Parts: sequence; C-alpha cells; structure tokens
Amino acid sequence: MPDTLTGEDPVWPATVPEQGFRAVVFDLDGVIVDSYEVMRKAFSTAYTEVVGAGEAPFAEYNRHLGRYFPDIMRIMGLPLEMEAPFVRESYRLAPEVPVFDGVAEMLRELRRRGIPTAVATGKAGERARALLRQLGLLPLFDVVIGSDEVADPKPAPDMVLRALSVLGARPEETMMIGDAVTDLQSARGAKVAAVAAVWAGVDESVLLAAGPDAVLREPADVLSLCAVPVPAGAGPR
Repeated sequence: MPDTLTGEDPVWPATVPEQGFRAVVFDLDGVIVDSYEVMRKAFSTAYTEVVGAGEAPFAEYNRHLGRYFPDIMRIMGLPLEMEAPFVRESYRLAPEVPVFDGVAEMLRELRRRGIPTAVATGKAGERARALLRQLGLLPLFDVVIGSDEVADPKPAPDMVLRALSVLGARPEETMMIGDAVTDLQSARGAKVAAVAAVWAGVDESVLLAAGPDAVLREPADVLSLCAVPVPAGAGPR
C-alpha cells in the first residue's frame, strides 16, 4: 500500500501503515448515520419548549457537533434543561434516521477482514447503542463509547483511548474517522490517524484547514486504507 495518495484518489493526503490500518474508530453522526434532519427537529423542539418562541440557532449548534450536548449548551449559553426534550425527541424520531449508502457493506467487509471497530460519539452511550441496535448495525462494532462514559469527551482523546484499550489496538495502526474538527482533535490527542469523512456534505474547507491525515469521500474508501486478510498458506506478513 502506498504511503501517499493524491490526485483523484479518495485520500488527501494520507500516511498509511505499510500493510494498512488494523483498527478503525468511527464517529457516529455524519459518518455512520445521516442524522442531520432529526437533530434539527429535536433541537428546534427543545428550544421552543425551554427557551420559547423564535428561530432555534441550529446553524451555530451544528458548528459544535461532535461534542457532548451539555457542553454545546454551555458554549452557546443555552439552558442545560434543553437536554431532556432533545433526548426525548431524538428517541422518538430515531426511525427517521437513515444509514449512509455503502456504510453497512463497508462495516461487514471490515468484519470479514477481522479488523476491530469502535464508535466514539458525542451522543450518550446508551442512546447511540439504541440507535445502532434499531438499525441492525450494533453487532458490527466491538464497542460503542458515548460522551457520558468518559471523564472528558471530544475534543479530548479519552474516548479514542478507551477504544484502543478495548480493541487491543496500537495507535500507529489505528485511524479515527469523523466529520468534525473535534473528531480530528480527539484522534490526534490519542496519537491515531485523524481521518475526515465528507460524504455527509460537510464544509470541506473547515476540515481541510484542520489538516487531517486523510479525507475520504465515500464509505468504500475506508477499505482502501485497511489491511486485507492474508491468503491461506501465504505465511507471515
């Protein structure tokens, strides 16, 4: 596998282990599931119930995605009481959340290759697991870690470090894939490759300015960076 992929390749730029990454940590929203519209509806309802009439500042909220909801409320100066209706509506609207095209197939191929996978999400852990269970994807991950299950959520490295420990993975052979700058910061803190996913239609300029180790344009691109099974009789790598 080449060290650097450029031009029309799905990765820009990338430093890849010689035989590919052997573990993958994923963000959830904007990488595995397309939850933007459901989050907008839940946030708007919570804002109306707690703050009152007026347009909910979802565009600003969206700039902080990847962080734990209470942390976003503190940053925005909004009432922490918004969390309860936001979570309630998120559960209610969960059946409307689609999985990105190609994600399930990509995850199954990683399973076939024996590559361990984790989710490190800004959501609370139980809510993330409930959503993945409903979508039939939970068995495709070795561990799902929520922001409420570590001392310091993103952009701190705690969730990624927890994932490395559970997966038994080495940092230099692991990549963290996310669609927000906070994901890249968390990855760097854990000394794993910081990889940006842009298939959700995010503002690429913001992610590129953060200097990711790689940029992936569709879920199948993940596989191009990962180790492949050794054929029977091929001997050690």
